[in-house]
Amino acid sequence: QVQLVESGGGLVQPGGSLRLSCAASGRVLSLNTLAWYRQAPGKQRELVASITSGSITAYGDSVKGRFTISRDNAKKTVYLQMNSLKPEDTAVYLCNAGYVDTNWSVLSSWGQGTQVTVSS
Repeated sequence: QVQLVESGGGLVQPGGSLRLSCAASGRVLSLNTLAWYRQAPGKQRELVASITSGSITAYGDSVKGRFTISRDNAKKTVYLQMNSLKPEDTAVYLCNAGYVDTNWSVLSSWGQGTQVTVSS
């Protein structure tokens, strides 16, 4: 089982930046697609960005051009650089990892989430 721990959330003013990190731990054969989701109060969870094991990226329409996802395979960590933040970006940001465990099972894990609040 992979454990995911997010960090880097906080309070930032509109127009500011934050960098989120999500570190994976546990024995795996491979880490596949890593992704960031977010969930605001009263709203459905939405995909923010994803990155495959080959570093192909995809972004939600609302964050294109402002957010950048990247990964460091050696550190088993995925990052989300968030620039030009808006109040509507306020949400709990959750990390998700697809992976193959030592039994060759294809699984998925979620982190606990980190709060991002954009407010003046």
